[in-house]
Amino acid sequence: MIEWFAAGDYELARQALQRGIAAIFLVAFLSTANQFRPLLGEHGLLPVRDFIARTSWRRAPSLFRWHYSDRMLQAVAWTGILLSASLVAGLPQLGPPWLPLAAFLLLWAGYLSIVTIGQTFYSFGWESLLCEAGFVVAFLGSDQTAPPIAIIVFLRWLVFRLEFGAGLIKLRGDAAWRNLTALYYHHETQPMPNPFSRWVHLLPRWFHRGEVLGNHFAQLVVPFFLFAPQPFASVAAAIVILTQLWLVFSGNFAWLNVITIVLAFSAVGNDAAHAVIPAIAAAGTSAGTPLWFLVVVLAVTAALAVLSYWPLRNLFARRQLMNASFNPLHLVNAYGAFGSMTRERYEVIVEGTDAVQPDDSAVWLEYGFKGKPGDPRRVPRQFAPYHLRLDWLMWFLPLGGRPERWFMAFLVRLLEADRPTLRMLRVDPFAGERPRWVRARMFHYRFTTHEEKRATGAVWVREPAWEFVPPVSLRGD
Repeated sequence: MIEWFAAGDYELARQALQRGIAAIFLVAFLSTANQFRPLLGEHGLLPVRDFIARTSWRRAPSLFRWHYSDRMLQAVAWTGILLSASLVAGLPQLGPPWLPLAAFLLLWAGYLSIVTIGQTFYSFGWESLLCEAGFVVAFLGSDQTAPPIAIIVFLRWLVFRLEFGAGLIKLRGDAAWRNLTALYYHHETQPMPNPFSRWVHLLPRWFHRGEVLGNHFAQLVVPFFLFAPQPFASVAAAIVILTQLWLVFSGNFAWLNVITIVLAFSAVGNDAAHAVIPAIAAAGTSAGTPLWFLVVVLAVTAALAVLSYWPLRNLFARRQLMNASFNPLHLVNAYGAFGSMTRERYEVIVEGTDAVQPDDSAVWLEYGFKGKPGDPRRVPRQFAPYHLRLDWLMWFLPLGGRPERWFMAFLVRLLEADRPTLRMLRVDPFAGERPRWVRARMFHYRFTTHEEKRATGAVWVREPAWEFVPPVSLRGD
């Protein structure tokens, strides 16, 4: 039974999974260390202490329920960074299987404690995905044991839910995916374009229809072959990896695409990889597996199988949920993306002025964000897999139609010239001084054509649409 339990053909998969997930944890904890305080800290836009006071442990389990301070948050984040770095280097994996097991469970517990209190700034599907992946790869063992086949198979089930769920939500959610026009819009209207998004958007429409067909094949057909014998499973994994690399090339989706690539390695066998790249070792003799580790892995796999009932049912539900967690531990979740397509791009532009009155004579200066579009001449930057949380949420404001509470708090911080808040921006037109007034206007954006780009040098064409937040001040003017 122990020989069946060990998967000697998946040493490459284990190395990629453990080190890859650890690297993503490192990026996630670094994002937290840099952004949590101004967004959710003691003086944040949505202070954690207020959230904890009105929610229960059952709804949001977190070690910060015993105590929260910005200093403690930083301690947890930097501990996660250092622990993740050690796993990327492969140090805990050199020891007995309980050592990487403990390391990954600490990362999972620490990041889960952050996600559950992160409110809207941590409400993205890739947060739950990292929690689930981090928990599962904890049971892959160390270099002293063979990778457990039960965990390898469950990680494929995770990729299946991620891809097949996303494919179903697209077909059910928007006719643009069914009539093959979705990518006429997507590259221009996605939350945070990257340097190549405009170029891809301007490709012929027949190419975009091919993109949609390729997406449907990769998400609705290929996932079933992840469970096929080798080398078919490895071929399926390669298709998933290639399609995700295209998404990395054409947009900024934090670590969603990168973690999908990492997880797809669960279906890559050493022999299949060796046939393509001879430098990769073929499958070797399975290492020994301690009985206690076998018992733990089988018990965890059984528990995960039970928890799989809810996301499995969701896949066949008429009202399929997208990016939903069915338990407070964020294990065995439902995933999906772009169930509805945005046809036109609107951007909130935040401006300030030193004028005594915000009348027609006032000169308004624009705040610049790091990732979201603003200056029409500025080429979008590549930030993924790093997650710019404020910039991402700015994309959702036009969809809601009215300012959210966190955004009004953000405007107040600008009026206060709050230094941690200003550090999240690319341009502060007032150089750290307080403006008298701030306002927010909505603009319609579209990519320039090739002719417009040659004539003006601009990447975007923008036109004012409506006033989103009228001028506000702290001074009672």
